[in-house]
Amino acid sequence: MLPTTVDRVPNQTCTAVNEGIRRQTEENISRLKQAGPLAVARRLEELDAEWDVERAIEANAATASIFGLALGVTVNRRWLALPAIVGAFLLQHAVQGWCPPLPVLRRLGFRTASEIDYERYALKALRGDFADIHPDKKDRGNKFAEKALRAAEA
Repeated sequence: MLPTTVDRVPNQTCTAVNEGIRRQTEENISRLKQAGPLAVARRLEELDAEWDVERAIEANAATASIFGLALGVTVNRRWLALPAIVGAFLLQHAVQGWCPPLPVLRRLGFRTASEIDYERYALKALRGDFADIHPDKKDRGNKFAEKALRAAEA
């Protein structure tokens, strides 16, 4: 059975690295809780710009493929094997969540999109973005759903 999208990378990452990433996230939340709303807003902007591990892997693979293609065309045709190998590893990553650069990127602190979202929504909750979300018996969920979506966008 294939792992879920959310679990693919953490399942292929050593426990100590996963725990370190989780601990750092929780320390960020604790620190920002004391720092106030401006610090939370700045951190949310940083999270919007943070590269997740998938993006880093894609950039790495694209660079290696272009490099291999250029060398294959200009230096030696054997270099054309590099893009094929990179493609195979990308497929393996898509299916299993593992590829050669993953352990290095995770140790460098690259997080999954879900791990970034975990911090993002904890900060939004601290900021009070979800405070106005209460189901109203009269609205049959329409306004409730709209409020939930607006809070998630904030």
